[in-house]
Amino acid sequence: MGDVLAGIHAIWELESDALVIRFDRGIRTPKLFGALRERRVPHEALASVTLTPGKRGTVVLHAVPRPGADPLMEAAAGQLKEGSDPYRLVLPAERETLAEHYRDELRALLASRPGAAGAAGYEAYAPGDADAGGVAPADRFLVAPPPGPQSFKAYDGKASFDGTSEVAFRWSWTGASSEKWKAGDQVFSVRDLCGVEWRSPDGVDGYLRLLPRDGGSRAVQPDQDPACVVFGRYGPVYESLTFAAAVLAAIRDKDRAAVPVAVSAGGRGAGHRDPGAVAERIRHLGELHRAGLVTDAEFSAKKAELLAEL
Repeated sequence: MGDVLAGIHAIWELESDALVIRFDRGIRTPKLFGALRERRVPHEALASVTLTPGKRGTVVLHAVPRPGADPLMEAAAGQLKEGSDPYRLVLPAERETLAEHYRDELRALLASRPGAAGAAGYEAYAPGDADAGGVAPADRFLVAPPPGPQSFKAYDGKASFDGTSEVAFRWSWTGASSEKWKAGDQVFSVRDLCGVEWRSPDGVDGYLRLLPRDGGSRAVQPDQDPACVVFGRYGPVYESLTFAAAVLAAIRDKDRAAVPVAVSAGGRGAGHRDPGAVAERIRHLGELHRAGLVTDAEFSAKKAELLAEL
C-alpha cells in the first residue's frame, strides 16, 4: 500500500502486511528512537490502534502491540516514559483528519487478519488505553529484536552480549561489591537462562538481572548478585533496554537445557588465558586484598588459580 504518515520524531509507512516505523535521529529525538532506527511490525503483532488528543496542539496515533509480540516492550514491562514509547506517533492537531484516515486503514487491516475480532472489536479499547487486555498474547516474538552484538557500561561493571549465545559481565573495580569481585567476572550461556529482569535507570534502583533456568538461590539485593548489573548513573535506557530485549529474544529462540547458570571467568575450562588478562585480574585482586575486602587465604587461593591458567 505504501501510505506514509510523517509525525514528530518518526514516520509510519503502512504496508499490506506490516506497519514500518522509521525514527528520526536528531538532537531532540529520544535516544531510544535513534538507537532503534527502524522497526517492522507485522499486523499480527498489533492488538489495536487509537487516536487521542495530545499535549500542546497535537494528536497521538498509538498502535498497541499484543502482549508477548515485541521483545523490547516485554523487557520494558510498562516502564517506558510516554515520550519514549516507539508505538506512539505525535502529529500537529491540524493533521488530525489525515491521522483518522490512517487509523481507520490500519484498523481495517487488523480486522482482516485470520481470527481477528473485526473492526468493531477494536472500539473496545478506550482512548489512551495502553494495554491490550482481552487480546490473546502472541505465542512467539513477532517483532525483530534490536540486533547484536551489544554492550553497555553500568555502574558496577560492563555487560556484553555476542548476539546469539553468550552474555558476559565484567566487574568494575571502582563500583562492584566485594561479593561480585569474589565471584569473579561472569559468563552466561543463553541456554541456561529463562528471562531478563530490567528496571529502568530512570529510577533510583535501576538494574538488569539475568534469570536462571534452574531457579537457584540468588542474592536479593542487585548489588550483591553476580547475575545482575546495577545502573547507578550509568546504563542509559536506550543502551540497557535494547540489550535486555536482544538477550530476551535469544533466550526464547534457544532450546534450553537445565545446565549450570553461570561460570566465573576463572573456571571456564577453555584452555590457557591471555597473560595480560591474568595479570590485570591479579592486580585487581591485590587492590581488594590491600583494601581488606578479601582475606589472606582468599587472596592466595585466587592468585594461584589465576596463575594456573597461564
